[in-house]
Amino acid sequence: MARDKTLIIGNWKMNLGVHDSSLYLHKLAKVVKIHRNVEVVIAPTILALQTLSVQVNLRQIKLAAQNFYYRDHGAYTGEVSATMLRGIVQYVLVGHSERRHVFHESDKDIRAKVQAAIRNDIRPILCVGETAGEKAADETKDVLFDQLIGGLANVTSEELEKIVIAYEPVWAIGTGKNALPPDVTFAIQAIRSQLKHLYGAKAAANIQVLYGGSVTADSAAAYLELPDVDGLLIGGASLDAHIFSGIIEKAYTIKK
Repeated sequence: MARDKTLIIGNWKMNLGVHDSSLYLHKLAKVVKIHRNVEVVIAPTILALQTLSVQVNLRQIKLAAQNFYYRDHGAYTGEVSATMLRGIVQYVLVGHSERRHVFHESDKDIRAKVQAAIRNDIRPILCVGETAGEKAADETKDVLFDQLIGGLANVTSEELEKIVIAYEPVWAIGTGKNALPPDVTFAIQAIRSQLKHLYGAKAAANIQVLYGGSVTADSAAAYLELPDVDGLLIGGASLDAHIFSGIIEKAYTIKK
């Protein structure tokens, strides 16, 4: 997908059960306006996805899964595959820092998930970003390069246009520490530079790259105004319908 739409994604993480998710979506649908240049996506708990898929107006809001297993089927007790999510979600998060650092997902796992999402016609949102220690050691660019190569191995240039990249510095997630706009610009330009090296200038210019990391109603506009930022991956602020819809309106105003 070309960069003709701003993506605003709300990652609810381990919050809101099935009933509360349904109530929240009902409230959100009342306040979110449909804009041709903004795509709104919510990522609720996997338990709520089927219920919300029946309730949601896909012209207004799309659905994403927070996680899945890369095998399509088999003896994997407790897992949910991309094949099972097909037709229910339009997007899926892959390689979020909490999956990498809390659940120790490897580049091999993340690479397999990207490929599974693509073959099941679900757009993967590949998350990349450095820790505080890596930033202090001036290793941001190297970390981003390694994560991109690890996550996109075996992805063709034709498949790349189906992928979204989200830059989410680990040191800014849930910490209240906002990355400064120059930090974000540096990182996203590094991402596009590596993609240009791997896939060519056209593919690197067309791919959507988002920013995520303690985004608030107050900080959202500063990120959206950056020319290389195509949207936001929002955590805690997406759990308040009023705040989340306000950020969506800012995206519409800034990017129109």
